Amino acid sequence: MKNIADNICTVRAQIARAAKVTGRKPQGIQLLAVSKTRQADELRQAFAAGQHAFGENYLQEGLDKIEALADLAIEWHFIGPIQSNKTRPIAEHFQWVHSVDRAKIARRLSEQRPPDMAPLNVCLQVNISAEESKSGCMPDDVLALARDVAQLPRLKLRGLMAIPAASQDPQHQQRAFAAMRTLLQQLQTEFPLLDTLSMGMSGDMDAAIAEGASIVRIGTAIFGTRNSNSNTQETPL
Repeated sequence: MKNIADNICTVRAQIARAAKVTGRKPQGIQLLAVSKTRQADELRQAFAAGQHAFGENYLQEGLDKIEALADLAIEWHFIGPIQSNKTRPIAEHFQWVHSVDRAKIARRLSEQRPPDMAPLNVCLQVNISAEESKSGCMPDDVLALARDVAQLPRLKLRGLMAIPAASQDPQHQQRAFAAMRTLLQQLQTEFPLLDTLSMGMSGDMDAAIAEGASIVRIGTAIFGTRNSNSNTQETPL
């Protein structure tokens, strides 16, 4: 397999091609490296190749990497489901949270965000495909949640995140992402500063970019297939 630096170059080239097809500027699309189950030295390789934003799904694993890589100017994103008893360390150590789906979680993150840190950037996770196995609020509940989050002093509401149902059909992929784009546009009538659609992964990135993704979350295409013998035993939060 090509090394991590080469993989990052390949992914960035794919982002540029997908952006060009729809008349977008690649600079408006952030690559977030999904680094769950990866070792700290792999993140160092990615950082050396110019990748500075990393997304973690598991809290303890993420905290261990934050400590191990404290010498690097990494932007840490928490992208996994959140239990209310785990909000404090998330509020204290991450710059972004993509998976806010309840007002209770948002309130705890705001209350526990240290006052000497910048407000925590948050996206509301939407269960756009209405899957019982997925976290996220229903589309009809997004506006009410956005209103709750927008009032919290230590949070900065940035936009929406989704993980649509897996599909190999580009048209099916694009329909789900188009629904997210429409939902964000509806929110922007009341919250015009919202600027983020976190959507698209290794298998559906092109469709997400076509529908306005501003952050794509890429793991396998950068780091390869996850290690089956990973030491990570933590249950997703």
